[in-house]
Amino acid sequence: MPLTLVPTPIGNLEDITLRAIRVLKEADVIACEDTRTSGVLLKRYGISKPLVSLHLHNEKECSERLMSALADGRNVAVISDAGTPGISDPGYLLFRNALDAGYEADVLPGPSALLPALILSGLPPHPFLFHGFPPEKPGQRKKLFASLSPLRCTLAFYLSPHKAERHVTEMMETLGDRRAALVREISKLYQESVRGNLSEIAERLSRGMKGEMVLVVEGNAGEDPSDFLHWRDEAEAMLNEGRSVKTIVNEITELYGAPKNSVKEFLLKRARGL
Repeated sequence: MPLTLVPTPIGNLEDITLRAIRVLKEADVIACEDTRTSGVLLKRYGISKPLVSLHLHNEKECSERLMSALADGRNVAVISDAGTPGISDPGYLLFRNALDAGYEADVLPGPSALLPALILSGLPPHPFLFHGFPPEKPGQRKKLFASLSPLRCTLAFYLSPHKAERHVTEMMETLGDRRAALVREISKLYQESVRGNLSEIAERLSRGMKGEMVLVVEGNAGEDPSDFLHWRDEAEAMLNEGRSVKTIVNEITELYGAPKNSVKEFLLKRARGL
């Protein structure tokens, strides 16, 4: 495969698949965030390949270099310091460029902090919305949290340790004191899951916590999901755009938790002019 995104362990170095090891050994070049960090993993599994540094500050320039490697017929593997490239780590731009240029590209299954944290939270795992890291600017964060507040689905975020207390407090002010879980250092020696309300998690953070964190927050517990957030207005607008009933039903139920039968019945009536 010309281009492959390869997940790497987020903690325990044994959390890597046999397929990932094979792909890395067969690659002509490996792009990684930090050659020193990746070097530890590659040495562990006897992998010695040319390394190219691909990080957030050089992603565009490095992606162009790697596209040239693909054009020369070389196999490129992309890894991040930990987890699956292309989500909150570099890799998406190169992958998108490769697809647009007609190259074969693949993503291997493997380690990610998101899904273990979602299950460890004890909150409903489906449906859920993953947002990544909250915005840096306070105004943008407030706007984001306000837009997420009505959603019935479970919410998941990545948090930076030195910003976590402030961000959790802001969420509580906008979303209310919902049930939540803060899961940190997944697959590492000091893995921990802190469950409680947002206020309790903020208090725990005020006493100091380190490591990579995933925050999972309960969705809006509105009493009547069939009337939730006036989903009918959005569903009707989508119908007017010419989208299929099946597509609209899937999207509305995923976003708002409304019963599929209620959404379908509403759309069919609207389609008949009722």
